[in-house]
Amino acid sequence: MVTISRAEYEAMQARLSGLEEQLRSKTEELAETLLKNQWLLENLKLTKKKLFGESSEQLDQMVIEKFGHLFNEAEGWDASSYEKETKVKSHTRKRRSGSIEDVIPDGTLTEVVEHRLPEKDRICHVCGTEMVEIGKEVHRSLQMKPAQFWVREDVYYTYACKDCERETGKAVVVSTPRKPSVLPGSYASPRAIAHIMTQKYVMHSPLYRLQQEFERQGLKLSRQTMSNWLLSVSDTWLKPIYDELHRKLCQENVLHGDETTLQVLRETGKSATSKSYMWLYRTSGCAEHSIVLYEYQEDRKAKHAEEFLDGFSGWLHADGYQGYHKLPERIRVVGCAAHARRKFDEALTALPKEQQQTSRAAEALCYFAKLFQLEQSFAELKPEERYTKRLEQAKPVLDALLAWANDLIPRTAPKSALGKALHYLKEQWPYLVRYLEDGRLELSNNRAERSIKPFVMGRKGWLFSNTPAGAQASAVIYSLIETAKENVLDPYRYLLWVLESAPAMALEGDAWAGMLTPANAPETCKIPKETQPNETNEY
Repeated sequence: MVTISRAEYEAMQARLSGLEEQLRSKTEELAETLLKNQWLLENLKLTKKKLFGESSEQLDQMVIEKFGHLFNEAEGWDASSYEKETKVKSHTRKRRSGSIEDVIPDGTLTEVVEHRLPEKDRICHVCGTEMVEIGKEVHRSLQMKPAQFWVREDVYYTYACKDCERETGKAVVVSTPRKPSVLPGSYASPRAIAHIMTQKYVMHSPLYRLQQEFERQGLKLSRQTMSNWLLSVSDTWLKPIYDELHRKLCQENVLHGDETTLQVLRETGKSATSKSYMWLYRTSGCAEHSIVLYEYQEDRKAKHAEEFLDGFSGWLHADGYQGYHKLPERIRVVGCAAHARRKFDEALTALPKEQQQTSRAAEALCYFAKLFQLEQSFAELKPEERYTKRLEQAKPVLDALLAWANDLIPRTAPKSALGKALHYLKEQWPYLVRYLEDGRLELSNNRAERSIKPFVMGRKGWLFSNTPAGAQASAVIYSLIETAKENVLDPYRYLLWVLESAPAMALEGDAWAGMLTPANAPETCKIPKETQPNETNEY
């Protein structure tokens, strides 16, 4: 039997305690390293998906079936609601037969070119008599040519009375009234300016590319000249219409808002690489006439939204940006379920494929899928009926989702993708459920995201604005173009109508701008029904 002294025993206990402490420290360090490694892997998967993956966020049908027990309804999960094919609600899509009649609009000019045999080849090689036409074969083809340019000379004649001149020595002189110019002193025409605006702001072609295209056709029109035209026309003729639309926008009860970055090279007190912002405000689906307005600002401060919405009182759909929550009490912010859902979609994407179907993230996506499915079923209802149906059917789903999240939050690592999604959901919850307050409100802010997308696509082409004045001019032009598109107008024909009408109408009074809004555009500006774009899915 080995005996040890008390001093040796205490020394061994001290060493053992030290080893236990080291083990505990190493265990905590390993756990932290594993969490960090998981976080890095999640971010790597999300980055790869953003670069190379599909942009669709629709839920896999196998996941839906896995968590179908969440809702005790036999009809709760309708597989047809999640098919990849788009179902057109208002009409049956015509089958493309390959015929040219399926492509061209009604009234397209037809050029007839007849091909006949030369007279010497019409002689019958058997009997020598001239043959006669007995039939024909018609081949129809679509023809195109580059944009044309030409010079238009408006000649205004002057008239004099020769009798008065003979009798009194003074001739009565009358001149033909001159049509006011869109840009006095310039050779710019409404047609040329409308074409350049459409190419840049609808087709996303930068001015330097337009300059190159024109030069290939022999037209030496510099991008500086085109830029000056756009700035002058925007400030003189389009800005008053923009201001009129702004006034009408603030009279609505329900709006949507969003913002995105913009680079402005020559901004006072800022470097060329710093971020500026393009804010977007638009009407909701309940408005009689849609309005989409952009506003350039040098930063993302909440005061810009407050100033732009001066006079507005009602609901504003927005994402989770905290600046919107600092707006006055007269503006009630409605959260976006699509943003909250996207966090869980990212958490699902970050997981290995074999773990996705049984994950908590997939379970959350099923709750959101049910909410969006209900909204689709309520789409044709009146606002009052939709309000009642939401309280009966959507509110229980929301309550279940909140209870599920509250139970899971304490057991989930906050820095994991799922943890971030849960905390975002909990933080935004008071705003996410606010759409239950009125039947005119919407579950998501996708309406604003769809409207800001044309600007984002254009930014990829022309990259930046040179000056704040150019950025604001772009905001005005984008506003009129996107508002025209929302009102089913062809942007080019609408801009041409405005630029041809405004100079003369401005001479008659100050109310001209209100008469040139997209809501008052003539039928000639409208897109034919058969070529109108289809409605996009909610998510």
